[in-house]
Amino acid sequence: MHFLGPGGTAHLIGAGIAGRGQHLETRLYIDHAHPDCVSDVLYKNVLGAAHARTAWTGDVRIRPRARQTSTYEMNRNLILSAGARADSVPNLEIETGDVREAGHASATGRFDDEQLFYLQARGIPHDQAQRLVVRGFLGDVVHRIGGTRGP
Repeated sequence: MHFLGPGGTAHLIGAGIAGRGQHLETRLYIDHAHPDCVSDVLYKNVLGAAHARTAWTGDVRIRPRARQTSTYEMNRNLILSAGARADSVPNLEIETGDVREAGHASATGRFDDEQLFYLQARGIPHDQAQRLVVRGFLGDVVHRIGGTRGP
């Protein structure tokens, strides 16, 4: 993605669900070449079965002329099954000292058995409890796609 002039804004949002033996790969490149631009990236993946795999690479370049840039990229991965694998590589290349903010984050975690236990202890069947946790994990992505900010 390339900004065509100063003052641009971009929100890149995505979600993926990888099943048994599936490989999902996401690569993005954001080129901040003009001043006063904003980019906000949020991608989440759910790895639902053994041998599911995701790979996410986010490259953001802030060129010398891109003063007062604001950029943040985030990738989160939820692993539901042993044998699944998520790779995440956020990158920032900053060529100016005059940025408003620039950052990135990445995290991969296993399904929390305590959350599942809590829901099941209240009478929610295992499959439904697991779907509720996944739905909660993807909630902010769904809200943003729907045009509103997350909870």
